[in-house]
Amino acid sequence: MGPTFDDILDAARRIEGEAHRTPVMTCASIDAIVGMTLFFKCENFQKVGAFKFRGATNAVRLLSEEEAAKGVATHSSGNHAQALALAAKRRGIPAWIVMPMNAPGVKRRAVEGYGATIVDCEPTLEARETTAAKVLEDTHATFIHPYDDARIIAGAGTAALELMNQVEDLDAVIAPVGGGGLCSGTAIAVKGLNPAVEVYGAEPRLADDAHRSLEAGQLIPLEHTDTIADGLRTSLSDLTFSILHAHLAGIPTVAEEEIVNAMRLVWERMKIIIEPSCAVPLAACARLHPHLADKRVGIILSGGNVDLEALPF
Repeated sequence: MGPTFDDILDAARRIEGEAHRTPVMTCASIDAIVGMTLFFKCENFQKVGAFKFRGATNAVRLLSEEEAAKGVATHSSGNHAQALALAAKRRGIPAWIVMPMNAPGVKRRAVEGYGATIVDCEPTLEARETTAAKVLEDTHATFIHPYDDARIIAGAGTAALELMNQVEDLDAVIAPVGGGGLCSGTAIAVKGLNPAVEVYGAEPRLADDAHRSLEAGQLIPLEHTDTIADGLRTSLSDLTFSILHAHLAGIPTVAEEEIVNAMRLVWERMKIIIEPSCAVPLAACARLHPHLADKRVGIILSGGNVDLEALPF
């Protein structure tokens, strides 16, 4: 069962005081380049450096005392791993995180720093899922999926809820699409407050399963990808596909070079660090310009966890 607008309102109350109310920033020089007035919702300043803390906190806070005592588990190579580890720590419960052995060192160290137990696996989806199943069998922990979970989607939607309350008269909101949790929550929140505001996803061309799925009207899983936007290397679920199919105005796709250029533009002009995944919506503005020229557009900057040892510039 998918989350409702009321679920997002409830999540906002539940995570208040736990998650940061992140700032909205603007940049006149970037506006001039893209031909729109942009409002950046800076989830790179969220705890654990990404919007993921919102959903993880909502999910962990919704556990009964009996469930919580057995802990939580997930499989994730990135921001969800850190988010769930910290959310569990703040509730005082154990967490087991299945991580592929090639996960960035900065993210592994963060998960360990939050006190979670890392369980290594091979870097394939099958290995992640079978390893996670074994962890659940051994621990009886509650599995919290990175995006295929109504509690996670509702928590993610609180970022757009805040954005809509921080900025008046938006014409559109753009969010990156990986598994679709953030974009789903964004769509439900935005449409719940003002159905006239358009919501767009944005995707790397090397990981365009959501774009192709929406065009085909059915879920098309992602094959292997090595896009620089490592947070967007996942496929939609049936749940997130159904939400995006119902609400999105479109999902433009962008080339790797455009992602790097957009990331560098934010670093240079706004003096803030964002990761490649959250540069994708800014890169997509060029595709959307014919439709959104001179409009007021919100962009969810999803996170800022960059492996500084592997910068593309």
